[in-house]
Parts: sequence; structure tokens; C-alpha cells
Amino acid sequence: MAHGDMRSFLAAIESTGDLIKIDDEVDWDQELSGIGRLGCERNAPTFLFNNIKDYPGWRIACNPIATWRRMAVALGLRPDAPVPELYKTYAEREQHLVPPVKVKDSRCKEVVIPGDKVNLFDLPVPMVHEGDGGRYLGTWDLVVSKDAKSDWVNWGMYRFMVHNERLLTGFPRPTSHLGKMLLDGYVPQGKPMPIAIAIGCDPLSHLAAAATFRIAGNESELAGGLRRAPVELIQCETSDLYVPADAEIVIEAEVYPDRVNQEGPYGEYPGYRSGEMGNAICARVRAITHRKDPILTLDTTGFMDSSATTTSISGAIAIQRRLEANDIPVKAVYVPPEGGVHLAIVSVRKGGADIARKVVETLTVRRALISKVIVVDEDVDVFNIAAVLHAFATKCHPATGIHVTRYVGRANTLTPAYTQEERVTRTGASVAFDATWPPGWAADATPVRATLDSMYSPDIQRRVLARWKALGL
Repeated sequence: MAHGDMRSFLAAIESTGDLIKIDDEVDWDQELSGIGRLGCERNAPTFLFNNIKDYPGWRIACNPIATWRRMAVALGLRPDAPVPELYKTYAEREQHLVPPVKVKDSRCKEVVIPGDKVNLFDLPVPMVHEGDGGRYLGTWDLVVSKDAKSDWVNWGMYRFMVHNERLLTGFPRPTSHLGKMLLDGYVPQGKPMPIAIAIGCDPLSHLAAAATFRIAGNESELAGGLRRAPVELIQCETSDLYVPADAEIVIEAEVYPDRVNQEGPYGEYPGYRSGEMGNAICARVRAITHRKDPILTLDTTGFMDSSATTTSISGAIAIQRRLEANDIPVKAVYVPPEGGVHLAIVSVRKGGADIARKVVETLTVRRALISKVIVVDEDVDVFNIAAVLHAFATKCHPATGIHVTRYVGRANTLTPAYTQEERVTRTGASVAFDATWPPGWAADATPVRATLDSMYSPDIQRRVLARWKALGL
């Protein structure tokens, strides 16, 4: 069942024990986000802060889908659904897009604040981490932008820092869809680029915005497919952009084509404060609309945040589809949230050095987000980290099992291991660790794994499992 808005989702996870309401006053300056940060690190429930210092009438929901339990509830599954079931559900629904529908009225316009009345400091924008360049509004958002030369509308998830009462500075990279739209379409014409930042939408719309999706794809249709119901959209007050009608808050702005402002640093999803303060896009807010008693959504970005789980699913499925398209005998792909979107585990039906090299080369052709790939045989469950670690430790040859691909101009600048010079030039490398048996080895020369499913006959396995069940284990 699709959750029509953030509030119905919060009610659903409250019923499963995955929501904690905090009515005591909590300071927006680091205390609130510090609670959320510890929550990510300890797989705690979502926190709904109902009493924010200096901001009566406002609420903040922290880390909406930072655990697999809450991701399962967002997809309409039972909270204890195993991770492979979540992957399978996403992959199936991704193939059946559902177009959105447009509506005339919406609760996201219960309060309308025109541009001359806008003050971003009237919103309970938190100071997320000590040492951040400022207060960050866009940590769990949905940013709508439109191509200047076509009808393509993109949803993305980008961070935005409050610069002053009406200006935001943001970090859409030049290689992001929004960045390319701005540089290719609006900057040459000297025209401002309208954007809309929707906050507190239904969780699957945010998942679609953060997803690894095809260029010129329509994320609103992806969200509809994931929800199995169309997303309702309503037109903005100051542009022809449409936003999810169920949003808690909508910030309408325009990005200057010829102006930048300082932004950062910020504690990002790889789990580190990445980079220093630097030039970023500058957006002037033209209007704010919101529901009564609004809820601002916050992802306390860092180790094991909400973006880790969202990217785990969409990124892994995108990797698998790309490998399949390049005739690589892939069986399954898992992107562990603990890896900060820098590690992928790929199982293949046929292994060896040539396959490992082809895997890493395929994944770095256009944009190199994954820096480390562990390639395992098909009998290794990619979702079983213990089995993967065992395969890596025992089957990856320390001299010949490591395959490095280097590149310039397409590295992920948020990779913490890169030097400042490498980030500027976007120079980097990705490595495949080949933890498969060489295909040329004879069967009697290949070591047999000392586990129940590999070293015992089917009859013994059946008897052991029956005995195990009878013992109540």
C-alpha cells in the first residue's frame, strides 16, 4: 500500500515501533541532529521532534528511511522483510512506471509566503554537524528542475545551505542532472533557472529523487511505479514547475546563471566532512509554501544515513543492469550501506581475471562513483557479508587478483581518500578484487568450501536440517 504523504508513513512506522516522538525541547543547533546522527550509527528508529527551540509550531522528522525496516514499510512490505526481498521488489516495480496526475488544490499550499516576506531563518533549519559551513536545509529533499531545451523534468536530491534570509547555496555537481541543465541550457542564455525544493514528501518520491536513474528519465513516473499509484503534482506559485502535492514544505527559487556564493564544508554521505568552503550555485528564494503544523525532514548525513539505504537499492540495480548490458555474466549485486556508496559486491556465473577487469572498466566508463568492487563466485550470497569477507580473504590472490582502472575527469569528488588536487581535476581510480576461482582450474584442483552446503551430501544436509528444526534452533 502506498503512503500518500510523510504523515501516513510516520503513522505506519509508529505502529511497527520504528518511530520515537520527542516532546521535550531540543536545540536546532547540533543537539537535534546529534541525536539523529547517533540514531544512524545505532540503527535507532526515526525521531519526530515536536518541540524545537525558537520554533514553536514546527516539527522535524529525522532519518526517515535510514534502516531496512523502515525501507520495507515504505515499500509496503512487512518490516522484517529480508534485504534481498526489498531489492527484488524495487527491481520489479522499477520496470512498471506510473505517470503522475496534476491537481488544482493541495495542503502544501495551506500557507503561502511571497518573496518579499520570505526569511529562511523562519524555518527550523538545523545546524547538522559541528564545523559545517552553515545551516543546511536540503538534506532530505526533492529538487525539481526542467531542461531549457526540452520537456525533460528531473528530480534530484541535493544539499542546500542557508546563505542569508533569501539566498541558498547548493552543491549539485556539474556532472549532476541539475548541474548539466544549468550549464548547458540556462548559463549560455544568461537566464535564471527555476527550481523547486520539496521537503517532506512521501518516502518513495524521495527514494526516486535519490535513485540512480537513466538520463532524461522521469523520476515522478519512477516514484509512481514504486508506490504502485500515481504521484499527485501541483504547479508552483512562481514558475511552471510541478511538485508533489503532498509535500510538507516547498521552497521555490531561481538559480542565478552568473553568480556563485560560498558553500561548505559539510559532513557528507561517505561518512566524512568532505572538502572545504568553495564556490557553489546561488539561488534566490521567490516563495515558500507549506502545510499547517509543518514537518521538515532531515537526514543527518554521514555513516549509515538514509541516503546509504536508498543508494544501496537503486545503485545496485543500476549496476546490475549496466553489467548485463555489457554481456557480463552477473548474478547479483549488493551495495552495502556500511560502505558509504563506495563499495559494490558483484557475484558472477563465470569468474576470472578477464571478468573482474571488465566489471571495473564497465562501471567507470561515464561516471566513477564506485571505487571498490569485490567480485565473487555465484555460490557466494552477496547479501551475506560474512561469506563475502571469507571469499575475499581466501580467494583474492594478493598479487594477481587486484585490477586497477585509473581515470581523469570523472572521479567522485566526495571520495575521502582523494587529495585536494585529485578532487579538483576529478582524477581517481577504481579497483576490482577478484575473489573468484580461475576458470581454467580443474575441478579436482579447486578447493572445496568447508560449509554444510558444500562439504556434505544432500542426504546428510536434509537430516541435519531436520534435526536442527526438531531441536528448536
